[in-house]
Amino acid sequence: MEAENTFPDHTTYLRQALDLAKLSPPKPTNFRVGALLLNASTNTILATGYTLECPGNTHAEQSCFIKLSQAHDLPEELLADVLPEHTILYTTMEPCSKRLSGNVSCLERILKLSKGGKGIRQVVVGVKEPEKFVGENEGRRKLEDAGIEVLLVKGLEEEILKVATAGHASQYDG
Repeated sequence: MEAENTFPDHTTYLRQALDLAKLSPPKPTNFRVGALLLNASTNTILATGYTLECPGNTHAEQSCFIKLSQAHDLPEELLADVLPEHTILYTTMEPCSKRLSGNVSCLERILKLSKGGKGIRQVVVGVKEPEKFVGENEGRRKLEDAGIEVLLVKGLEEEILKVATAGHASQYDG
């Protein structure tokens, strides 16, 4: 008897994240990004988020973490203790490694939620972060150095960038 395939369909979850990104208000000062956290063992979505969903200048990944911490009545710093062993973060755009606002970067948040072999073990992205706001993003290297697998899924780049840059004066405006 064959074992049931429980591996997630990365493109399907990235499309769900893209649908979330479309809920973010178009602004010239940020990218519209969608994200979701998945328990890869059960293919259960743990939390979703999009840019500016929560109060403040919140990024999509940050919104996921805020909502999950509220659901567990825990501070964000303790979420690694309740995350399943193999949690995947899906995000339409590579997590930021620097914030112009001075807020904690999504990269730093992910690293804090991946201590001791628990928490986020894989980050699946649809596009690399364009250099428009903060220059080169070193997130992928830092995540991989911390033992977190980063997977860039091809095929949705054009659609993701069109959604992400809505509100920008750029080549991606439709």
